[in-house]
Amino acid sequence: MRSLLAVLTFSVVASASTFTFQTPTGSTTGGQAVSATASVTTNANGTVTVVLNDNLASTLDAAQLLSDFFFNLSVTPTTVLTGTTVPTIASLINISSTGVVTLSATALAGWGLSSSGATVHLDSLVGGGSQTIIGPGPYTAANGSIDGNAGHNPFINQTATFNFAVGGVNAGTTVSGAVFSFGTVSGNNVTGIPSIPEPITSGLVGTGLISLFFLRRRSTRKA
Repeated sequence: MRSLLAVLTFSVVASASTFTFQTPTGSTTGGQAVSATASVTTNANGTVTVVLNDNLASTLDAAQLLSDFFFNLSVTPTTVLTGTTVPTIASLINISSTGVVTLSATALAGWGLSSSGATVHLDSLVGGGSQTIIGPGPYTAANGSIDGNAGHNPFINQTATFNFAVGGVNAGTTVSGAVFSFGTVSGNNVTGIPSIPEPITSGLVGTGLISLFFLRRRSTRKA
């Protein structure tokens, strides 16, 4: 009778890591409620993907619009970021003076993209007060800073996704220090908190490499 020998081979290659953040419950800026979430994914190909969400229903004032996002990388970009980045996924809406929503045919504008050391900043206000992110409606109770406001319309409808290259980033790069900013003037900041305790690692490579090899099976024989 021989013992059973099991050999386990497990190969994992991470292609991306995702870090998620949210505004703390009850967050306000200027006495107005705000609510937002963000995910930041560091990719093996040297890009970063940021998904921003404004979750506040029935927005009342432009001060509640999500307009900026800051975060810290665990590495300093090898080249300072400067310029703009256009959302890869977003839709624009117009909100009339009576709170009626229609789709906008306006082209998506670029948000400012900059870095200082390891801190990255996405800023919608470089192009003015429009194309900030607004939460889900209805908007019938909103004031004139939103409803029918030509300087603030159109708005990004709830979600915007950005994808841009950052020198030195890979799938092992971590993200911390998230800060959300709201309104059409800078400085209305809310520090984000991680919404999950650990990053999500995706892109597992090597399907089928987990295997058990049974070199000898127990057998029983009768005399």
